Amino acid sequence: MATKITFRGGAGTVTGSCYLVEHDGGRFLIDCGMFQGNKTIRELNYAPFPFDPATVDYLLLTHAHIDHSGLIPKLTRHGFAGPIHATAPTLDLLTFMLPDSGRIQEGEVERKNRTLRRRGKPQIEPIYNQADAEAALGNVSPHELEEWFDAGPGVRVRFWNAGHILGSVSIELAIDDGGPRPVRMLFSGDLGPDEKVFHLAPDAPEGFDYIVCESTYGDRDREDVTVVARRQAMEREITEALTRGGNLVIPSFAVERSQELLHDIGVLLAEGRIPPTTPVFLDSPLASRVTKVFIRHADTLDDIAVDEAALFRHPNFHITEDVEESKAINRIAGGAIIISASGMCDAGRIRHHLRNNLWKRDATVLFVGYQAPGTLGNIIQGGADEVRIHGRDIKVKATIRSLGSYSAHADQAELLAWIRERLPVSGGLFLTHGEDHAREVLRDLVIAEGVPAGRIHMPQLDDAFDLKAGAERLRRPPEAPRVPPGQIERDWANDYVAFTQALARRLEAMSDEGAKQALVQDLEAVLERGPPA
Repeated sequence: MATKITFRGGAGTVTGSCYLVEHDGGRFLIDCGMFQGNKTIRELNYAPFPFDPATVDYLLLTHAHIDHSGLIPKLTRHGFAGPIHATAPTLDLLTFMLPDSGRIQEGEVERKNRTLRRRGKPQIEPIYNQADAEAALGNVSPHELEEWFDAGPGVRVRFWNAGHILGSVSIELAIDDGGPRPVRMLFSGDLGPDEKVFHLAPDAPEGFDYIVCESTYGDRDREDVTVVARRQAMEREITEALTRGGNLVIPSFAVERSQELLHDIGVLLAEGRIPPTTPVFLDSPLASRVTKVFIRHADTLDDIAVDEAALFRHPNFHITEDVEESKAINRIAGGAIIISASGMCDAGRIRHHLRNNLWKRDATVLFVGYQAPGTLGNIIQGGADEVRIHGRDIKVKATIRSLGSYSAHADQAELLAWIRERLPVSGGLFLTHGEDHAREVLRDLVIAEGVPAGRIHMPQLDDAFDLKAGAERLRRPPEAPRVPPGQIERDWANDYVAFTQALARRLEAMSDEGAKQALVQDLEAVLERGPPA
């Protein structure tokens, strides 16, 4: 049979990365990530896999971020028993990240079920629990960078530094499909920027049949800043936030971003560039444990501006795990820096800190990472006057700021340079892990580099392609889409929340009681008519 790839996630979205590769010798996955975004996208996490996990021979993992690894416990829960191949740092991170994700699933479902019970509706089950997550790590295989290994019959694999987070890799494959030579493939994983604390720039060989490349920032360049300039920008944001008098709340991914922030804030404190009495809270049990993994692998980190023994250990740092310690932070009226997960504000303790600070005019919320469409972070960053958190509508009065220089993703110019350095590509270039507009812009730039338009593809969810060494691909469209067209970036649930909040504001602004009643009756009449035929 021809080698075949099916894009089971990370296609048309920036989350849920999961690529199924099938060939004569078996079938395997590249990544198995959780979907994040609007309600329609998140529901994919609860639905059955569109393949039988028991038939998957092994998993190759690019890195530990939950949108690439978060459904591994679900995979094993439903029959996957093969090994997980990754770098040692990635496997160390998963030891904490997956059980933490299981606890979050249990907590979120418990909260939802309380609401469902009050409404007399059926209870729901978590995607997986903490025990499932711990069991998922029973068969792991660590590998070094730039060393070939045999993953299964007819498949050789080599990892290359991706420069994204601790342990992240691009994955090179040589697949024997019975032809005169193997099919050569390269999966970029998430690529880091050229200027980044902790890691060297991404690297990989050149000349492939097929390349699968992320495109998160395919439509934009960030300001070209050095690590020093980035630290100066953070200094300005902190100084201005503390001058306003309230707290500075920073939503942050528990892995890498939180550690970068602690590193830079520690440098600013040590150099006396921000008030020496400023308390800094890292309120995330996962980030706390991940920070210990970074300390354990400190000898592999690049560009550290503090003594290795002092890394993440400044006396102003308060790294909290206990729930009561977390609740105590909410009693601080102002003057504190609060870093908390999750980075897109979809789950975790950050939602409590946002609920406690968003409505305060003297507070500041600083976004330092990508916010996927439909996430709470994206809605706040987009200028919403009101958001819903834990079922409550919260006014947004805080100052909302963004600092793009902390991104762990390569920007447009860096993505284009990475692709250019991997050429030639004889079969096809697949642009994944990006919104459609970002992919379209990057595609046009790659065409301008001389790659034929017919070799550049933007797969949608569940698209499949037959692959052959030295030949272009044959696309197989999915039988039926798992996500309705137009529901990926913004779905009905986003529109529903926006509508109910707008309705509440309209009613509140109306002084005539009769006019309020007339408006409600008009809406009731629309409901009575039902949906259009």
